[in-house]
Amino acid sequence: MTYLHKVKVRLSIHAHRKALGLLEGEYAAAQLGRGMDFNDLREYVRGDDVKDIDWKASARGRQLLIKRYVAERQHTVLLCVSTGRSMAALNQVEAGVSVPKRDLAIFVAGLLGYLAVRHGDLVSLVHGDAVEQHVRPRGSTEVHLERLLTSIHDSTTPQSGPSDLGAVLRYTARVVRRRAIMLIVSDEVEITDELADALRRLGAQHEILFITIGDLDPTLPPRVGAGAGRLYDIDAAAEIPSWLRGDRRLQAEYAALVGDEEAGLRRRLDQLGIVHERVRDTDSAITAVFRLLERHRHARRR
Repeated sequence: MTYLHKVKVRLSIHAHRKALGLLEGEYAAAQLGRGMDFNDLREYVRGDDVKDIDWKASARGRQLLIKRYVAERQHTVLLCVSTGRSMAALNQVEAGVSVPKRDLAIFVAGLLGYLAVRHGDLVSLVHGDAVEQHVRPRGSTEVHLERLLTSIHDSTTPQSGPSDLGAVLRYTARVVRRRAIMLIVSDEVEITDELADALRRLGAQHEILFITIGDLDPTLPPRVGAGAGRLYDIDAAAEIPSWLRGDRRLQAEYAALVGDEEAGLRRRLDQLGIVHERVRDTDSAITAVFRLLERHRHARRR
């Protein structure tokens, strides 16, 4: 089963008609100009093109009104994915099978990429870690999107370099010149000052959406969180002690720590004017992306 096919299957199962309709409207151009699609009417002001006057509506309203149209412009959706080794760590267990964070990142990127392709928009990819970063060209076909998702998969392994979203964002600022709708996918738990500076720089050029992938809770007992096998910390290259799993006090402390990290990250991104969602599993990923796009649409209107 291809990566894109998994997105389509999940979308058809979980996405109701109203949500699909909402997303199909999200890619309408925000800029006004000459195009094929009528947008609305407004009062004529000096300097407007007389060719845009709606004479019938003007006669009914007894004032000059002009037609405004949605400009025909093709969007570029830029998928910016952290592919450091921490993204190869586990996130959840589905039907007894361990699922790495990488698979969730591919699913989220594939979902937004698929929506873009359906609208005839272009999709490109930037990915990398602390050691190396790469950019993939734009394209508007499902075959092209599948290649991008394959690049994410093949680049995210336990042998990859350390995760470094800052390095990926700085690389993006250097190599990507065209304005884009930019989806950042990472497992960051904190927005440092250095990372905030990189986001501000990119935000001056692109519209940024931010999704973080949650970690597997190492304190959950084997039957709930991580199967019956051993758990390893990929970054530390060490096994997680078995006594951590199932201790209720540790579970409560870990949950409080994660909650504080999430609140701090969201607060910092709100200050930067960037909409954010956290994805913990595949089932909730579609809802999270819907919510992200809806929040972004309302944020642009304010």
